[in-house]
Amino acid sequence: MPDEARAAADPPRLRQGALSRWDNEGGASRQGREENAINGNAELTDIPLLSNAEVVHLRIRVIALENLMIALFAEASDRQIAVAREMAAFVAPRPGFTRHPLTIHAACHMIDLIERAAPFRPAGRDERSSIGEAQPDG
Repeated sequence: MPDEARAAADPPRLRQGALSRWDNEGGASRQGREENAINGNAELTDIPLLSNAEVVHLRIRVIALENLMIALFAEASDRQIAVAREMAAFVAPRPGFTRHPLTIHAACHMIDLIERAAPFRPAGRDERSSIGEAQPDG
């Protein structure tokens, strides 16, 4: 158990674990792990088509999530921004597969979200806080 707690507290290991589940969303579904989908054995006929209303709802949710991410990046520390950029660099196909235009586009979109937050970031916030802490009161 102590090894599990130590591994859970290790940010690089957590990040690598999250990235390893990127392509298949962790294999999660309402019924639990879908081994066939993870192994690439799922038939396309097994996946139900989305209705137009579901596609519209999905688009609305993506727009909302993008705006939430921009708001979070606007208040993020420089280190958190750097980690987000590093994660975008890790977006890659599974071993043995070629890069797909959608994968490349996803990584570019991640960087775009970070850059769209830049105008909302307070100028010199990190420098200002360190200067304020270094000066004595009075």
